Amino acid sequence: MSTEPRINDRIRVPEVRLVGPSGEQVGIVPLAKALELAQEYDLDLVEVAATARPPVCKLMDYGKFKYESAMKAREARKNQAHTVIKEMKLRPKIDPHDYDTKKGHVVRFLKQGDKVKITIMFRGREQSRPELGFRLLQRLADDVQDLGFVESAPKQDGRNMIMVLGPHKKKTEAMAEARAAADARKAERLGRGPAADQADDDDIDEVESAEVEEADAVEADADADDAEQPAEAAEVEQPAEAAQDA
Repeated sequence: MSTEPRINDRIRVPEVRLVGPSGEQVGIVPLAKALELAQEYDLDLVEVAATARPPVCKLMDYGKFKYESAMKAREARKNQAHTVIKEMKLRPKIDPHDYDTKKGHVVRFLKQGDKVKITIMFRGREQSRPELGFRLLQRLADDVQDLGFVESAPKQDGRNMIMVLGPHKKKTEAMAEARAAADARKAERLGRGPAADQADDDDIDEVESAEVEEADAVEADADADDAEQPAEAAEVEQPAEAAQDA
């Protein structure tokens, strides 16, 4: 069933309550009179309240009205923000370089206004040292305190320890700043050559694809951590097996 209003000859009622082009109340008039006024103003007669008795109709440029409505809906979708929870996995004895890399991902996620779930994965004998994971989570929270806060304190969940960081900046604010930065780069193009314009286009494309690249990097890190698990489990279990043989 169509949700579009009836217009002009599609309106099938004997009389309507007419609203003029500027919003003025014309009153209840016969349908023929309303159609005559629409032709006189070179506008459309649009039924805006079909359930009223009599139905309310307005004189307007229906094509322009549909275009403006579509633009408003597009702008509303553009400004709509969805809360996203990213995830970052670390090991209790993580290498300093790997820590800096993963901290960089957390920083970018928080700058984008996203929450970050930090998971410390314990393997083998590491499960008897939960304080290692707790200290690592505290260290990370301190390193990014300018961008985020601890929304959910560290807690043990089986062989993992989990903490959730929330951003100080709202998602809508982060999106607005990103758009403002892109607009500023576009403004700098004025008076510059085609080569500079192409360079700016490349920069904007890079900004727009940053979140996709970060998600790929996080997935790759998680796959690498999962690949390490069998080897680490073997290293832990090997001394126990040797003891049994002895």
